[in-house]
Amino acid sequence: MVSNDSEDVSGPVIGLTTYLEQARTGVWDVPAAFLPKVYFDSVVQAGGVAVLLPPQPVTAGIAARVLDGLDGLILTGGKDVDPARYGQQPHEKTDEPRRDRDAWEAALITAAIERQLPFLGICRGAQLLNVTLGGTLQQHLPDLLGTTKYQRGGGEFSRIGVLVDSASAVGRLVETTDLTVEVYHHQAIDELGDGLRVTARSEDGVVQALELETVPFGLAVQWHPEQSPEDIRLFGGLVDAARGYHVARRGAARADA
Repeated sequence: MVSNDSEDVSGPVIGLTTYLEQARTGVWDVPAAFLPKVYFDSVVQAGGVAVLLPPQPVTAGIAARVLDGLDGLILTGGKDVDPARYGQQPHEKTDEPRRDRDAWEAALITAAIERQLPFLGICRGAQLLNVTLGGTLQQHLPDLLGTTKYQRGGGEFSRIGVLVDSASAVGRLVETTDLTVEVYHHQAIDELGDGLRVTARSEDGVVQALELETVPFGLAVQWHPEQSPEDIRLFGGLVDAARGYHVARRGAARADA
């Protein structure tokens, strides 16, 4: 007989949002869901079970139904958020909008916050979190800083130093106030969204981490932790929080039975 508690030995289920891109493989050249393997490798290495979430038509009910099957959520990197979402015209360097992905991920993060599902935003994910909560973005950092050091182009990540607030979830996870990270972004957080707190910056003041303190685990970083597979502390923190969420949810379900 299989034990009813057999699920206890499995990791929590973590949903990762994906890109929708034109992809070529063999004789096929079609739109396809896409996500670099390093993202879900990091989840698996941290002890989670990775599930990919491709952009698709969404309502609040659909978002809630998707999250019913998850213990945690990762908003991944990718193309720029549509400036119309924060009341601006696009800069000439801003990507062509991916409105389907914006709507899909905004609905997922809104539903995750409502049910206090643990979540981690990465690069675009941090920016989308800020915009979804009413914040704005600086659309092109070289205009502000006079440097392309945050996104040199050609798919080459830059390494920069960030100063981390030790009294924050990120600070507790990385256990240092001085961290070197991999970045690839030409946009950045401008006005903060409701309830968000800045918990890391680079030396020139660019926001590099945000936290939503009204939920047990809700953080987002402007850098790309998946590019440092030797350091999965942020993914580990998410997986641990997701495991706790799963146990609490199962306990509540049994109490209601």
